Formats: sequence, structure tokens, C-alpha cells
Amino acid sequence: MSAPPRLQQLPSLSGRAYLLMAVVIFAAANAVTRRLTDLGAQNLMDGRNPISFCNVLFVGNLVALVALGAVYRQALLPSQWLRLKGSAWLSLMAVAILSGALAPALFFLALEQTSVNNVVLVGRIEPPLTLALSVLLLGARVNRWTIAGAVVSTIGVGLTVLLPQPASTMVQTDMVQTGMVQMGGLAFGQGELMAIAGAVAAAIATIISKVSLEQVPLGLFSLVRTGIGTIVFFVAVIVLFEPSHFQDAFSPFVWQWMVGYGVIIVAGGQLAWFQGLKTSRTAEIALANSFSPIAGILAAFLILGDAPTMAQYIGGTVVLVGIGLNQWGSMRSVVPPPPLMRPEAETGMGFRGI
Repeated sequence: MSAPPRLQQLPSLSGRAYLLMAVVIFAAANAVTRRLTDLGAQNLMDGRNPISFCNVLFVGNLVALVALGAVYRQALLPSQWLRLKGSAWLSLMAVAILSGALAPALFFLALEQTSVNNVVLVGRIEPPLTLALSVLLLGARVNRWTIAGAVVSTIGVGLTVLLPQPASTMVQTDMVQTGMVQMGGLAFGQGELMAIAGAVAAAIATIISKVSLEQVPLGLFSLVRTGIGTIVFFVAVIVLFEPSHFQDAFSPFVWQWMVGYGVIIVAGGQLAWFQGLKTSRTAEIALANSFSPIAGILAAFLILGDAPTMAQYIGGTVVLVGIGLNQWGSMRSVVPPPPLMRPEAETGMGFRGI
């Protein structure tokens, strides 16, 4: 069915505005999550933080699921679900587990153990990983500038992780004792390793989306990913830890903050991004993606007062050079990129609150 005439005639500026809104929301997700957990630490319930990372992810996704269901009502029709083949459902479940449960849980753990700026910069390893997997597994063709950009960005992430970090960037919580992991004579922060693991999970989910989910409507994809991801995360916490992690999940104090978080950060960011995809060119989408680390660091400074460290300045600068090379390579590409109206269009946005 063709889109209504009014939607088709929207000026490109409207698409850019939606993309800008999405980038701002996604960039603020890290800092807002940290601010909420800090707020919970200041309002303990029987010695517990009511706004723990478990409650933020679980309750935030429940709220977002209701909001997305209201927007994508047609995706709830049984006829929409019955159209998908068994292989598509298996792929959807795999993507939901990886990008809807595992990746956000790892990013949350990273936020509990290291600075927001580190999570933002280390999360930029996702686009190079996705590119490498696309070349190795899917036979994707890329030019040397794009490859150079991926390599330089990876070096920037490595510098962020390996250069000495001030003690103030390490965060200790009730749930996790932070520290350093020794690997081959190199010292890695646990938070940075969690962020890398989250990026790996997100990159694998993107590859699965490229292979198997190109024809799945975005509304159905969003609902299934959020719904299954929430269920898997809930069950995993119950099995691996204990039910007490969710005993404050339905307290009024938690919900008064999670309603705004779920609607604005989780659901609002996705809706703005998908709306921007409808009326924006591929180059504009890639450009919006490239601003995400700058916006994330700026959000951390404005919301938390976290100024970048020397390691973050150095690593972030190298990452930005890599992004610039990648942009140059995209503009010089002989083969035009496909339209990004698919689930994998979110690649490189890092942690998005889900």
C-alpha cells in the first residue's frame, strides 16, 4: 500500500529533523540511565537501589512496548504475524535475544563500571565489526577508504581502552565490583570489556537482520524485539541471580521515572529514527550516525558534568577521523548503498536505552 500523499510530499528537512531528534535521544540514553541509577542510589528502599539496571531495562521496555503497540497497532494483527515464515521467526528471536536482551544488559553493566564517555566511545567498535562481518560472511564490497575508516576507528577505540584512565572513571556499585582484567600483559577495564561485548552482540544481530529480516516490517520487528528481549532478560535474571532483583520494579517511585524513560528514550528514539528514515537520503542517515559519539559525550557533560579525560580526547579524536574516512568512502562508493528502511539501519547508534 502506498503512503498517503502528505507523507510522500514531506520536505527533506523534516527527515533531517527527525534524525536529529533521534540522535539526541539515543545520545542521551547513556547519561540519562546513569542519572536515574544515581537518583535511585539517593532514595534507597530498605538499603536497595530501586532504580537498578535490572529495573530500568525491564520496566523501561514494558512502557516502551505499550507505546510501540499503540503506534504500530496494525503489526499486532494476527494476519501480520502469520505472514512470517518459520526461518524469519527464528531469526527474529535470535535478533531479539542479541540486540533486545544481551546487548543492552551488557551496556548497562558497562555503565555501572566505567564512565559514560568510555561506553560511548568503545561502543563505536560496532560499525567496524559489522563491516568486517559483512565482508567475511556476506561478501560485501567496500572501498579502501571505508576499510581505512573502520581500521582507524578501531584504533581509536583501542586507545580509549588501553590508555591510562583516572580512578574517577571507574564506578563501583552494589551489584558489581569494578576492576581491571589482565590479558596478555595488557590491562582492560571490566566496563570497557562489557561495552565491547555489547557491541559484538549488536553487530551479530545486525548481520542476522541483513540476511534474514529485510522483508520484516519495522513495526513488527520493533514489537517482537522489545517483547522477546524483555521476556528473555526477565527470565535470565531470575535464573542467574534471584527474583529479588525485581522486587522494587512496580513501586510508584520507579514508575514515575520509567514512564518518561520508556516513552521518550526507548520508544521515542526508535519512532523518530524510523520516521527520519522515510524521508531522508542514505548520506543524511550516515551523517546523522556519525554525530552520535559527539552527541553522547556532550550529553554526558551536560547531564552528568563528566568532562572527557585525556585518553577519551585522544581515542575520541581518532574515532572521529575514522568516521570521516568512512564518510568519504561512502561518498566515493561506485555501488550505491541500499535504502536503509530495514532493522539494520540502527547500526552504529550504540546504546539506545534498550
